Parts: sequence; structure tokens; C-alpha cells
Amino acid sequence: MARENGSNYANTALSCFPGLGGALGYVLGAIDWAHLELGRVLGTEFQVMFFFSSLVLALCFIIHLCSIPEVPLKDIPTQQAPCDLAVSSNRTYQYGSIEKVKNGCVNPELVLQGGKPKNPAEQIPRTMTMKSLLRALISMPPHYRCLFISHLIGWTAFLSNMLFFTDFMGRIVYHGDPYGAHNSTEFLIYQRGVEVGCWGLCINAVFSSLYSSLPAVISPSLLPADFQKALVPHIGLKGLYFTGYLLFGLGTGFIGLFPNVHSTLAMCTLFGVMSSTLYTVPFNLIAVYHREEEQRQQARGGDLDSSGRGQGLDCASLTCMVQLAQILVGGGLGFLVNMAGSVVVVVITASVLALIGSCFVALFVRHMD
Repeated sequence: MARENGSNYANTALSCFPGLGGALGYVLGAIDWAHLELGRVLGTEFQVMFFFSSLVLALCFIIHLCSIPEVPLKDIPTQQAPCDLAVSSNRTYQYGSIEKVKNGCVNPELVLQGGKPKNPAEQIPRTMTMKSLLRALISMPPHYRCLFISHLIGWTAFLSNMLFFTDFMGRIVYHGDPYGAHNSTEFLIYQRGVEVGCWGLCINAVFSSLYSSLPAVISPSLLPADFQKALVPHIGLKGLYFTGYLLFGLGTGFIGLFPNVHSTLAMCTLFGVMSSTLYTVPFNLIAVYHREEEQRQQARGGDLDSSGRGQGLDCASLTCMVQLAQILVGGGLGFLVNMAGSVVVVVITASVLALIGSCFVALFVRHMD
């Protein structure tokens, strides 16, 4: 795990760059390539989008390979461990941390191993097994479990809206028909609605990056200017978490009840607030929880929890809620649309889930100053 400043910067980048990448992808879907030269050369708009996707993927892959030279841990002599990464010898660490200490320096042989120190300058390696992993997950403190549940609710609401949003724009806002003849007015209107829906998702992605503070990603020295960090002293992380859910719930509910082109595009900015919130705030809360636990146990003069649950494991478990939300949305949302006979149920479902999530955050998510 990174230091606190590095962790904040990483969370900001994690929210900002997916927003920029999403904006690029949505713009590709919003452009009518059939009337442009590139679209005529490649054949269809789908071939154009796959062409740009392959190009960006290949470019990013090359940049990734050439960006940072890596040295295998086995090639680093133990006695020459990088002392510039030394940490205080009066701190103890547990599974999930790479800050394993020996003689004041990071020992690469102990990376990703857990253990309880016999003394402040030495760590005993311990391997995380599947049995100990399950035990650590089952025995997690209640406030961690509440955070995971709220994260699951939030991602389920967010994905519910994102999955059918362009279809919602084409059918409900523009009153088009996706099943009409391809040269019919209704089908062309539907296509126009889908294109405008892509622009709305682009607005969501761009605003997510701005809300996460693009300046903080460009230069870490600008991190205090982070929009979220400016709000934390006033409403706290829990308040920021609650606000993201509440705004998203109100925004999706409004466009579901009053579908209009301009109001729907305006509400897409609130989608960006929710996206940025989901990418950053829960992980910052995890860091706060662990820091508070370390301080409390150090004040008692005891060792850290020997259950093997570390910050890395908790962040991984939190990320698993995204995949679980995808399963829930993929398995249940189509059934709701078929039952209701209209995609309006999509944004209404997202709104209800987000409002339930905001109540759950307010009542059950724990936050320490």
C-alpha cells in the first residue's frame, strides 16, 4: 500500500483517467461516422469504433511496456534493500502491506507476506492461505461490512442507469422506435437519441474527471485544490459519500419522471459526481479505518490484529462489489424492463437504489474524524 498522500493521489487518478477514457469512448459513439470519409472507408460506424479502440489499446500497451523499468525481486540482493524506502522502526504492519521492515529497510523477500513482529526491526513471514482469507473476510468488523454493502448498492444503482441510458434517450426522450424499418422516421429518431445519449455519457465522464480534480492528477502539488478535498473539512468523507448518492438518486428520479433532452443532459453532471464518489470515497474510508485501528492499538501498546486482514485485502474486497453489482444488474434489470414494458423503469430503479443507498450511508456507514 502507498503512503497517505500517494494513496490520495492514486485514488484521484483512478477516478480521473477512467473519466477521460470514458469521454473519448462516448464521443466515438456520438459521432455519425456514416456521413464522414473515415466511416465510408472503413465500412460502418462499428468498424470505426473498433479501429480506434484497437489503436488506443495498442498505444497504451506500448507506453505501459516502456514506461517504468522493473527489476525482479530475486535480482535484488537482500543486503542491498533500498534504504531510501525505510520506514520507522517503531511501527508494525500486517498482511496486505508492502512495508516489511528489516534493519530499517524494506526487505523485498517479505513483500506480500504477513506476520507479527517479534521485535520492531524484524518481520516473520506468513503466507495467506484460502482458509485464512475466508476467515479474515467472515470475521471483518461490522463497519467494514456496512461499507461493502453501501458500495454494492451504489454500483448497482450506477450500472443500472448506465446500461440502458442511451436506449432510454432514444425511446423515452426522443420517442424513437429501435424496431422500426431502418429508413423509417421512428428509427432515425431513435438513432439520434442514442447519439445524444452518448454525448450525455460523455458529459458524465468529463464531469467525473473534473470533480475528481484534473489539476491534482496533472501535478500532485495541486492536490489541495482537489474539489473533493475542499469539501471534506466541511462535510467529512461520510458527508461526501452521502451527497454523491443523494444527488445521483434525485437526478435519475427527475429525468425518469420528467424526460426532456436539456434537463437529461444537465442531470448527466450528477452521474459524474456519483462515478467519482464510487471510485474514491470508499477507498479513502478504508484508509481511515485502518489508520484509526493502528493508532488505537499502538496507544494500547499491543500488536496489530493477527487475523491477517490488511488494507490491501479490504480494498480488493471492496472492488469485488463492482463485479457483484454487474451480476445483479445483468441478471435482474432485463427482467424488470420486460415486466414494466418500458426502459423508464431503469432510471427509476437506479434512483430508488441510490436513495436507499444514501439512507444506508447516513445510518450505518461509520466515519472517524
